[in-house]
Amino acid sequence: MPIIGVGVDIVDLARFERALDRTPRLRERLFAEGERELPLRSLAGRFAAKEALMKALGATDGVRWHDMRIARDEERNPDFELSGRVAEIAAERGIARLHLSMSHDAGVAIAFVVAESM
Repeated sequence: MPIIGVGVDIVDLARFERALDRTPRLRERLFAEGERELPLRSLAGRFAAKEALMKALGATDGVRWHDMRIARDEERNPDFELSGRVAEIAAERGIARLHLSMSHDAGVAIAFVVAESM
């Protein structure tokens, strides 16, 4: 399958924590219900994943943070649940599969996304 897009993002955990503390509603704006109560390192990883996905999609017009939910697949690997404008962009670009890898260590969280066509 041809690769349509690749995205990567890194988040400094201390800076991300300060942003969440400074702006209490940020957690609700960035994360869907079920994601919000996760530990900081997991939230930072999910934020990095959403940013990396937007880079891999190559378009962000009309995208809402809640249109990108990080879940687990049947093998417990991280995966995206797309809805709204994000799902539309993926369909328009012919994206059939998304690959997601996330990690956190030494005060940072990182995510890498590969978008493949049919």
